[in-house]
Amino acid sequence: MKIPGTRLLARIVLALLAVAAVAVAVTGCSAIKDASKSDTAKAKVGDCINVIKGSAVDSKTEPVDCSSEKAVYKIVQTYDTKTDCSEDYTSYEETLNGGTTAFLCLAPNFKQGSCYIDNNLTGYQFADCASTEAAFRVIQRIDGQVDELLCGAESEKFLTVSDPKTTFCLGRPKA
Repeated sequence: MKIPGTRLLARIVLALLAVAAVAVAVTGCSAIKDASKSDTAKAKVGDCINVIKGSAVDSKTEPVDCSSEKAVYKIVQTYDTKTDCSEDYTSYEETLNGGTTAFLCLAPNFKQGSCYIDNNLTGYQFADCASTEAAFRVIQRIDGQVDELLCGAESEKFLTVSDPKTTFCLGRPKA
């Protein structure tokens, strides 16, 4: 005796199992690819990072809350392959076995009143203002505008970022 619709039911069940298997395979491959990335490389646009140790070849970084004074950089662009960042941004490249696993374009995310180390090879790092390593202090941070003329007489230098529009007025680290 045949039960009507059993073949149709069997086909539907097999189709659903096939779709589930494909979904698991795609998700699993993506998870394996991301497993080789650091927490910084897994970060998304809008996240912030702290530079614990600056190095031209072996930096140590970590994602941090953007409101933290140690949130030195904000991620503005992410790529899987090497890309030229705008001159306003700092490039961050993470490699594994000779291949790029992540490439980030980072904008400064300095906090008013905080001090930073400025190294041409390794970028910016947070610093205690009393430290001899501190290169500058952020006198004023002006969001939404790119205009060095907004900096007061106390500022000796300035840094501007076009996207997001920000002006940083900089002075000596020791107040």
